[in-house]
Amino acid sequence: MQSELPHILPDVLQPGLSLVFCGTAAGKRSAVERAYYAHPGNMFWRALHASGLTPRLLAPAEFPMLLQYGIGLTDLAKRHSGNDDELPRDAFDVPALRTKLERFMPGLIAFTSKTAARAALDYAADYGLQPEPIGQTRVYVLPSPSGQARGHWDLAPWQALATDVMSGHRNRSAL
Repeated sequence: MQSELPHILPDVLQPGLSLVFCGTAAGKRSAVERAYYAHPGNMFWRALHASGLTPRLLAPAEFPMLLQYGIGLTDLAKRHSGNDDELPRDAFDVPALRTKLERFMPGLIAFTSKTAARAALDYAADYGLQPEPIGQTRVYVLPSPSGQARGHWDLAPWQALATDVMSGHRNRSAL
């Protein structure tokens, strides 16, 4: 039973976050290292730094530090790891994600793949800001940073997300 399995990676969530990244599930390397986006071919940490969301390039093991930058992390499949095509059909827990968003109310959630977005939104979404929020949380869809999705990689949506997050910080601090 799914509820009996432990989480592969802990959620990195707290109230007041500007942004939460949500993937499908921890990859095999991430599960072994107990760190988000741990495979050296994964572009996640480089994209965060290149887009200006973090002031320096963080190592995967430093993932808890993201809270200092107003950023959180979660996955749709907390109790399974591997490639999307290896996950059981019932691995994605969308109700749990929605409950987390209601509880922590981040400004934005950014799905780190179209697969994650499709599972959570129940429709195929294009990259970028989506027209409908999930509750109070605005929704972005990003190209997967996985090395296996390199053919679809594009930093531009990540940069657009960073611009949106940073302008949101300025707007909130002006209030």
